[in-house]
Amino acid sequence: MQGTFIWYELMTSDPAAAADFYGKVVGWQAKDSGMAGFDYTIFSVPGFDMGVAGMMALTPEMRAQSIPPSWIGYVAVDDVDAKASAFAAAGGAILKTPEDIPSIGRFAVVADPHGAALCLFKPSMPNGPMPPEPEHGTPGTFGWRELYAGDGAQSFDFYAGQFGWEKDMAVDMGPMGVYQCFALGGRQIGGIMTKPPEMPVPSWNYYVTVEAIDAAAGRVTAAGGRVMHGPQEVPGGSWIVNCCDPQGAMISLVAPKR
Repeated sequence: MQGTFIWYELMTSDPAAAADFYGKVVGWQAKDSGMAGFDYTIFSVPGFDMGVAGMMALTPEMRAQSIPPSWIGYVAVDDVDAKASAFAAAGGAILKTPEDIPSIGRFAVVADPHGAALCLFKPSMPNGPMPPEPEHGTPGTFGWRELYAGDGAQSFDFYAGQFGWEKDMAVDMGPMGVYQCFALGGRQIGGIMTKPPEMPVPSWNYYVTVEAIDAAAGRVTAAGGRVMHGPQEVPGGSWIVNCCDPQGAMISLVAPKR
């Protein structure tokens, strides 16, 4: 369905070290994608053939642009070229023009009007349907997406126009403003808030589901990462921590219990 997050990708300065970290913290298995001429790692949840995320080393071009280790999300669209043009026409930008990944799909990298980046993606499945994927809420899957926006209200309107996202629960956070949850097809999938002043640029943040937050936070620090915030209970009863991996990429964790 258009507007659904369907893939996540880590761009890192040290793929081997990052694979070790995420294996220890969230239990992912790492394997080479098998794509000829392209060094790309697939992360998967044990027991499922379908990957949940990918990883690649920062390219020389990315380093030249001072792109730091970071995660980026892929959003499904019906037409990558048309949607990239729509982003630009609505005040956003096309950071990488649409391009085919042979036997995988077509993608583009875009930014919203405040500069937060996403990938647009339309998969192709020449070898038949995708294998079964883990159910939502399975440890090791992505459970939430969060935009630290240049302006929360403006950004919600922008994405609602692009992807059909709908307003869901709104949480008044006092001086930090309103945390606006958004849904697609009746299911809550993420939240948008105006970024705090100390955050240098607008950006997306992604949450991986774990069984219990305290134990997972302990694994983060033991594996060389850093817990920046939390544990914190959030509306609905879940618990979160915001972290950085050892290479500096921001990642967050969410669990149903402390």
